[in-house]
Amino acid sequence: MDILNLIDRLEELFNESRAIPLTNSVVVDEDRMLDLIDQMRVAIPEEVKKSQKLLAERDRTLAQAQEEAKRTLQMAREKSDGMVDRDAILSAAKGRAEELLAQARLDAEATRKEADEYVLEALTNLEMEMERSLNQVRNGIRALMQQQENQTEPNEARKESQPD
Repeated sequence: MDILNLIDRLEELFNESRAIPLTNSVVVDEDRMLDLIDQMRVAIPEEVKKSQKLLAERDRTLAQAQEEAKRTLQMAREKSDGMVDRDAILSAAKGRAEELLAQARLDAEATRKEADEYVLEALTNLEMEMERSLNQVRNGIRALMQQQENQTEPNEARKESQPD
């Protein structure tokens, strides 16, 4: 499941929660919240896998370009061996192979840079969403703990005021 969808569901759960009067706290359905957190734990590695897949694609493109450059250079060497003006042809083939290799490196570097930017942006967004969600969870826990403390205090006061 998409992490952003899970975050939307977590926010929806928060918005559906009952407010505690006179506080900024809400009562959250614990089972639903824990279920969403578990789903997020599963979804986050999927986002990382997507980023890794993009990096692998970039590396494969670079390897293909380098292989193509090697093949071109090898073909040029083989053809030039049988020709009279071998030095000129070999020089041209080397130049062409170096051009192809240089272009492949430029293309690979551009792809790597785009992939790195995409991964950085995705992870930054994920971090912000997770921090927001974590803050909401912490606020919910704090509110529940406060509510429990407030309920415990009146009971203790009644017990102390009753004669033995």
